[in-house]
Amino acid sequence: MKRFIPFIYMLLFGASLFAQTYKTATPERGEGVNAFLLRNGYNVEKYKAEFLRINVGRLGSDGSLRLGVAYYLPLKDRSVTEPLLGPRYAKVTIENDRLLGATFYLVSGHGGPDPGAMATLRGSALCEDEYAYDVVVRTARHLLSMGATVHLIIQDPDDGIRDSELLRYDDHETCEGKAIPLDQVERLKQRCVAINRHFDHDKGGYCRAIFVHIDSRSPRERIDIFAYHHKDSKLGKRTAECLLKTFERKYKQFQPSRGFSGTVSDRGLYVLKSTNPVAVFLELGNLQNQLDQQRFLKPDNREAVAKWIAEGLADDYSHSK
Repeated sequence: MKRFIPFIYMLLFGASLFAQTYKTATPERGEGVNAFLLRNGYNVEKYKAEFLRINVGRLGSDGSLRLGVAYYLPLKDRSVTEPLLGPRYAKVTIENDRLLGATFYLVSGHGGPDPGAMATLRGSALCEDEYAYDVVVRTARHLLSMGATVHLIIQDPDDGIRDSELLRYDDHETCEGKAIPLDQVERLKQRCVAINRHFDHDKGGYCRAIFVHIDSRSPRERIDIFAYHHKDSKLGKRTAECLLKTFERKYKQFQPSRGFSGTVSDRGLYVLKSTNPVAVFLELGNLQNQLDQQRFLKPDNREAVAKWIAEGLADDYSHSK
């Protein structure tokens, strides 16, 4: 199986697919590691250790190269540029390989003609789709930094990561360049079809669809992040539990006196029933509650939520190996 790390594949309204593969080459008869690297244009002193690391288990018992074996070549650029993250954050440094081989389909709720849940703060509208989108693109950045392949299903070419509290509403979001229908069933069907199309190509490894929403309840009701999975999906339940355990651990670390009451449960949501990869549906809080709003309004808080989602997914991936 090929090993994947991110690269940019441009589509009409931005990149929906990040997938950069290690290039491979086969050795010539009698060729050692040093000669092999030199022939392929690599500085031996600089790249030999990395070559040995990414080819663990593929070398002979004495460290020799085997004829007919395709060896992974080290990457010379450990970064990826993704315009959908916005000009300030477009270049992502690949910091580690914790998610190398993992594929994610990230979906921010609503979008296009449907803003989702709405609230008002200081005369300005707070729209679910804008805040969910900002968390999703931030999550994508963290996943990419760990070597994952990421499909951003809902895209807005105008809105990358935004470092402001009040996020202006627009209806520019698309489903990978296609207009989002107003009809709810058609809207949900469109994004599920997009996910399943990618999954048909990606299946065989670790793949997860993550849907991110913000709830709307009574202004008096404060809630923690909670997650849904399909009732028949044991892996979906495991992924959801890894995510919630990560949030619980982080709250204990940074707000030890607060407590955490997020939950994991199954629910018969259309997107959980209609997507082929393992799927988890996240609700990040109550948009109407003033305390919950701080989780979305402050850019640093959105960044923390995104980072913790990525860390929870990395933890789940570690259990799949």
